Amino acid sequence: MECRLIGVPLQIGAGQLGCEMGPSALRIAGLKSALEELGHSVIDVGNITPSPLREFAHPNPAVHHLSETVAWTETLMEVAYRESEAAMPIFLGGDHAISAGSVVGIARRAAELSRPLFVLWLDAHTDYHTLETTRSGNLHGTPVAYYSGRHGFEGYFPPVSNPVDPKNICMIGIRSVDPAESIALDESGVTIHDMRMIDEHGVAVLLREFLARVEAANGLLHVSLDVDFLDPSIAPAVGTTVPGGATFREAHLVMEMLCDSDLVSSLDLVELNPFLDERGRTARLMVDLTASLMGKRVMDRPTRAG
Repeated sequence: MECRLIGVPLQIGAGQLGCEMGPSALRIAGLKSALEELGHSVIDVGNITPSPLREFAHPNPAVHHLSETVAWTETLMEVAYRESEAAMPIFLGGDHAISAGSVVGIARRAAELSRPLFVLWLDAHTDYHTLETTRSGNLHGTPVAYYSGRHGFEGYFPPVSNPVDPKNICMIGIRSVDPAESIALDESGVTIHDMRMIDEHGVAVLLREFLARVEAANGLLHVSLDVDFLDPSIAPAVGTTVPGGATFREAHLVMEMLCDSDLVSSLDLVELNPFLDERGRTARLMVDLTASLMGKRVMDRPTRAG
């Protein structure tokens, strides 16, 4: 398979600085070589830059960096659409605000192919706020609401020509939801599997059910992997740590099942903040998980003696 690595050094959607170094950390951790060792053709297109800024002022005083986030979204929509024509785009974030652009661009490609787009959202948070409902003003908490066509972005963000059907969105690993998001999600049709669901049923059962739906619909599958999907004990390099996340084996199992499904057509790797990392351990784990998604098995790796 041909893969395109697309660096998106965006950190303005989040409240803590450092995510702009994420693409570099993933490259230094060996993402390109890891994919090439699995037989994939990999082209690193470098880091993209945002569109020219237009000034916006929103009535919600908490909202910050709106103009910059809109500019990045406009660029990413076009890049995602272009790079998905003949390759699998892998977006190297940056904070989770990048998904506002990456998913909308991939949805346009899916519509052109007359195939529904499904999204697997691996995250501690649902990111279902609008510009009106966010209290923090951090726009990395809004992409799902935006790309699924929820009202509240008109006049600021670009129109979404092909919104993702909320029924085609599955969230796994959720353990931090604001009240406004919870109310909206109850009526949305989004499938939400929080950590209690994983504890009770196991992640394999939950994911297998979703993948069966994607396959039955002949859908394309976009995977958005946030570092805070993982437990902070194994992945500390994120500004939004929430205890009780996915374990090492649960995360690799998800990636291996995705590989087995042969359904994934695009991928986000987001919220890696190397400033908060411990000697690159989180960056290396994100690379290992991507390799598992693309064909590597944990049992393939040599173990240390003793």
